[in-house]
Parts: sequence; C-alpha cells; structure tokens
Amino acid sequence: MIRGALLIALAALLWATTGIVAKFLFTGTELQAITLGFLRLAVALPFFWLLMRREQAQLERANPGARAPGSSLRSMTSKALLPLAALGLFQAFYQGSYLLAVDLTGAGIATLIALCLPPVLVAILAAPLLGEKPGLLTILSLIAAIAGTAMLVLSDMDTSGTLRLAGILMALLAAVVYTGFTLTSRYSSAGTPVFTTAFICFFTAALILLPVVAISGGFQGLESLELRHWLMVGYIGVVPTCIGYVSFFSGMKTTPATLSSIIVTLEPLFVALLAWVFLEEILGPIGITGALILTAAVIVASRYGSKPAAGQEAGAD
Repeated sequence: MIRGALLIALAALLWATTGIVAKFLFTGTELQAITLGFLRLAVALPFFWLLMRREQAQLERANPGARAPGSSLRSMTSKALLPLAALGLFQAFYQGSYLLAVDLTGAGIATLIALCLPPVLVAILAAPLLGEKPGLLTILSLIAAIAGTAMLVLSDMDTSGTLRLAGILMALLAAVVYTGFTLTSRYSSAGTPVFTTAFICFFTAALILLPVVAISGGFQGLESLELRHWLMVGYIGVVPTCIGYVSFFSGMKTTPATLSSIIVTLEPLFVALLAWVFLEEILGPIGITGALILTAAVIVASRYGSKPAAGQEAGAD
C-alpha cells in the first residue's frame, strides 16, 4: 500500500507542475491559454491511444472468446459513447478555463480554487442529484471551503495590489466545470475501461477546442515559440498528463479509494509551493490560512461525502 500511496503522491506532484510550466509559457510567449489547452490534448492523444490499445489487449487476454465492455471502440454503443462525449465537453471547457485562470492570476491561487472547491461541491450536489442527504460535516466543509476561497482572494488582492476578478472568475468556472466532470464520470454506468475513457474524452475535447482556437486566431501565437517553449508544451502533454495518469491508476490498484482521494489533495499545495519557489508567488498569512482551511474542507468532503468509484477522481487533470 505504501508503494501505491507514493505513486499517487507522485501523480499529484506531476499534475502540480502543469500550472507552473504554463505560467512560464504565458509570460515568455504570446501563446494563448486556449491554444495551450488544445496542444496539451493533441500531444497526449497518441500516448493515450497506445495505453488504450494495451488495455484492450489485456482485456481480451483476460476474457478469451468474450467481448469485454470497451475492449473495442467499434463495439461501443451510442449509449456508452454519450457520457464519454459529455466528459470530453467538460474536459475542453476545463482546459480553457483553468489555463486562462493561471494566465490571468497565478498558478497557486488558480489551482487552489479550481481543484479544492470541486470535491466539496460534489459532496453537496450528490444530495439533489442522487437523493442523498449531506451530513453536517459536509455542510460545514462547504462553509469552510467558501471561507478559504474568500481568504485566498483577499490574500491575492493584498499581494498583487488589485482584485484580479477575471482570473478569479475563470478559476471558479474551472471549479464548476471540474465538478460537472467528476459527477458525470462518477455516476456514469458506461463501465468503459480507464484509458479507453481517457482517449475518447481527450479526443472529443481536442475536436471541440480545434475550431475555437482556429477561429480565435490562437494558432498565430505559435510563431513566438522557440525550441525550449515547444519542449515545455511537450512536457505538459506527456509528463503531468500521461505519466501522471499512469502513476495515479497504478497506485489506485493497491490504495483504498478514501486514502487516494486525500493524497490527491496534495496537488494544489504542491502547486502553491512550486509557485512560491519558481514564480515567486506569495500567498501571505491570510492566503496560507485560507489554503489550509480549503484543503481541510476537501479532506472532510472526501472522507465523509459520497464515495467515488475507484479510479474516477482524476479525470480532468
């Protein structure tokens, strides 16, 4: 179990580097956030295709003579593909809103808001969507999450000298989109294998973002990219996206779902630490307190809210 926990922690650390590298790209080039979101998906797609093919081959070996669900894309019905297309739509919106929030504010505060609010929102929304009554601790975690977010905003105003409202709103939008992604993936009955789901989701998201980038003139910013910038784009597409995914699901095989969901909350804290070291982003005492309160709210929501199915927690990273 220790090895599994370490693999999940490694995935959280790798995911945390996404916002840091993205911020370097935004400050050093004319690359737009929506363009980076598309490039990330485009780079990751071939690797997820290989992972999907490997997964399908394993399913076929484990079920000789029988067609396991998702063992072939051709065998998938429209009923199975529909929720995956919905996940792709959420993925496209998340990539654009999160990276834009990083561009307009900072990697630390954008990630804390975008990733810490969703688990609490999911625990609350499970009540009207699934007929579950949220417990007192879940309600208190929501209040704490709102307070922690407000403290982060106040801290950002204090350190930056202004209210970066557009960036905060984009981070909140990313949190809402991530919540929708999590609810859709958690309660989907498609039963599609992990990497088949990831490939279809990323492929759909890339198809959605491609015309948006083209119409908005986002590809023009590619002219400002040097070799080192392309290496950064490749890093985001391969390391935090693909290797992070593989590390997470490898760790999930031997780690209880509740423990894994708590370990994943290290990601925003890793981002805040890396942003402080590499980007000189400072939260300040109020921001640090808000980050700790927000993290505690996530842990409570993950521990006492409705439990996700194993492997359904990290889809949008």
